[in-house]
Amino acid sequence: MWVDYMNVTSLIVGEMWKELLEGEGLPAKLLPDGDIRDWKEQASFRVMVPRGREHVADEILRKL
Repeated sequence: MWVDYMNVTSLIVGEMWKELLEGEGLPAKLLPDGDIRDWKEQASFRVMVPRGREHVADEILRKL
């Protein structure tokens, strides 16, 4: 099961966060807010991590 971890303002920003988390070994998903069929590159996106692993994402961001 996946949970929302953060909201980002664009696809490029979301991909950067996703790559950072995955580079540290934490799986991540990137989904557009709203209907997936209506997304645009400048729409807001949700970065999602596995349930129970939010603390791992917090530690990764704390290292920055």
